[in-house]
Amino acid sequence: MVMFLYALISVIIVSFISLIGILTIFVKERALQNILVYFVSFAAGGLFGDVFMHLLPETAENGFNLTISIYIIAGIIFSFIIEKFIHWRHCHILTSKTHPHPVAFMNLVGDGVHNFIDGVIIGASYMASIPLGITTSLAVILHEIPQEIGDFGILLYGGFNRRKALFLNFLTALTAVLGVIVVFIVGAKIENFTEILVPFTAGTFLYIAGSDLIPELHKDCGFKKAFFQFLFIVIGIGMMGLLLLLE
Repeated sequence: MVMFLYALISVIIVSFISLIGILTIFVKERALQNILVYFVSFAAGGLFGDVFMHLLPETAENGFNLTISIYIIAGIIFSFIIEKFIHWRHCHILTSKTHPHPVAFMNLVGDGVHNFIDGVIIGASYMASIPLGITTSLAVILHEIPQEIGDFGILLYGGFNRRKALFLNFLTALTAVLGVIVVFIVGAKIENFTEILVPFTAGTFLYIAGSDLIPELHKDCGFKKAFFQFLFIVIGIGMMGLLLLLE
């Protein structure tokens, strides 16, 4: 029950990240794009740090075997299918004339599915241990910040006004709560559920960081930007390292 409450509180906090789009009202688009790339760097570092410092050590406590590798690969393939074949891609660049996105309604559906999966991931992490749940929640939050800014931009591009875009973005974010509820119901009935989902989560995080976030960073050239991107990646990893003190 305690773990469920922790997970529920975490996904509610994650859901409120969807309202970050309101900050874009006070920032010029060009300035926001320059800032956003460092959020992406920080998120990539946070996700890599969570995978290699928390998720994999947790799942390999009793030894690393072929089954764990298969679950990790399954997470990577699952993410690929969601992104490539269903075209529910969550881009981290604001919409512009040179960077168009799918229609707003498709994005809402995709965002709802994505946030549901986030809820499942967070819930499963808390089922494994509270410290792991906290670190995974923080990793999801780091990923959500650039994603939600991008999603807000897509909704504006699709014709919604700012108030409706914020409301709909928040509504889809609440599917994470449903994800937590489902995972605790299912997890109670399936033996070794967390032993399956934790490495699967590691695979999804590796895919997001390596396939979605890092390629976006390569679109900005120049030594200064590259240096600060590297710096924020290291800071993201370092933050996850500091959270080892919780365990």
